[in-house]
Amino acid sequence: MPLLDGFTPWPEPTAARYRAEGHWTGTTLGSVLRDSARRAPAHTALVADGRRLDYAELDRAADCVAAGLRAHGLKPGNRLLVHLPNGLPFVLTLFGCFRAGVVPVLALPAHRESELVHLARLSGAAACVLEGGGPEQDRLARTVRASAHTVRHVFTTGTAGPGPFTPFDTLVAAEPDPGTPDDARPQDVAVLLLSGGTTGLPKLIPRTHDDYACNLRASAAVAGLDASTVTLLALPAAHNFALACPGLLGTLHAGGTTVLAPAPDPETAFDLIARERVTTVALVPPLVLAWLEAAELLAPDLSSLTLLQAGGARLKEETARRVRPVLGCALQQVYGMAEGLLNFTRLDDPDETVFTTQGRPLSDADEVRVVGPDGADVPDGETGELWTRGPYTLRGYFRAERHNATAFTLDGFYRSGDLVRRLPGGNLVVEGRLKDVINRGGDKVPVEEVENHLLAHPRVHDVALVGYPDPDMGERTCAFVVPRGEAPTRRDLVDHLTARGVAAFKHPDRVRALDSFPRTGAGKVDRAALVRTQNTVVEAL
Repeated sequence: MPLLDGFTPWPEPTAARYRAEGHWTGTTLGSVLRDSARRAPAHTALVADGRRLDYAELDRAADCVAAGLRAHGLKPGNRLLVHLPNGLPFVLTLFGCFRAGVVPVLALPAHRESELVHLARLSGAAACVLEGGGPEQDRLARTVRASAHTVRHVFTTGTAGPGPFTPFDTLVAAEPDPGTPDDARPQDVAVLLLSGGTTGLPKLIPRTHDDYACNLRASAAVAGLDASTVTLLALPAAHNFALACPGLLGTLHAGGTTVLAPAPDPETAFDLIARERVTTVALVPPLVLAWLEAAELLAPDLSSLTLLQAGGARLKEETARRVRPVLGCALQQVYGMAEGLLNFTRLDDPDETVFTTQGRPLSDADEVRVVGPDGADVPDGETGELWTRGPYTLRGYFRAERHNATAFTLDGFYRSGDLVRRLPGGNLVVEGRLKDVINRGGDKVPVEEVENHLLAHPRVHDVALVGYPDPDMGERTCAFVVPRGEAPTRRDLVDHLTARGVAAFKHPDRVRALDSFPRTGAGKVDRAALVRTQNTVVEAL
């Protein structure tokens, strides 16, 4: 079977070195679950949707879904768009795909028509699996089916309305052939993750079985996971941080138990932590702050919790210092990207390192450069753009040849667009970014995409979306509008974006009308001046 069209592989000498050094072990992601099931079949693997499944039960259910995908004509290399919340169907779909050689395309639960149609078309999805049971879910399913000509099957969970939908239960009910081998090879693309989006709609990040297995194994080790670990998955499992850093896959690899939270709010999470004796959780900074404030008010039983990982955006030092006194557990900062490179503070690092840095690279094979505008390395302690390559960092976005020409150097370094300082010990401090994306509490808001949607409003002549500091979310968004006639209100623009199927986290938090935009000497919109301007007059949210 040839490699997936549109995938950029590592050069063969580099791949051979990663195999020889033990970073790539020649296993597939389907074996992550199978190996743990062989070691401890009766140990609880998953707590989700009111059910408890041991490793043997989860392993067999994954084989059933793989058989169901094959029975519906899905072949190795076909793409399956997955738009599901945290729950058992998500986990079964994921492992069913890994074993059938089908490539899941992991949309986030917050995504709507705009993003889902784009992802289905870009990936060439042969099928999709969506949450069913309500008018909005049915509308999403119909829109994707009608707008992406490659989609042959739409599987829906719950009770779907009338239409060309196939119940997800038909996949689970399939009878696997015990002798059927997995239809995937270590070098194949295992999953297509989403980029944070820097221009336009999200790009697709191909992760192979070899490189993603390296990612999750090393992450599990640096986080100290083992069979006694109980991980609470509070963030969407489709997000790289929650999926494999170490997240769901790292916990299953370690033989631990994963508890899927239906929502990340403190009350829901605190109840699960106490009931399931959760030991580990990963959160984005706004949730860390929300949990700290709730814990001080509620005094919950968090005695089992030993580790909180904070990632997705930079955690403020003041917040970091409160974690152990309030939650009673250790803090591990995680900085990385779905494209690959991960950095962790270590469990035995001094407190000041944990409070003030975002950690150092996960693998000794990670290559990191911090470069200035001229492309030359800057000395440790100076700020520059992070460039990286390694055994789990992509060599090219999926079907994005033009973008890849600028996003990667000729020798394979990924230009991250993040601005960092490297300290003498190798730890990184994140200082900002070059890319035009706003990090709103860990959700990446692509400026150009949102601006394009807003420009379609009949009362918007021009628009510029900027981020501004926020103590809870890290950043929020303000849309500066040059109106056409009467200026639209924030409510007008939110209704417009909702009607166009744009995820709610991309809706502007503030809206300001201006007669014209400030410009730089080169004639470009002076976004820095807009950030300063928005602090002078604020429209009520």
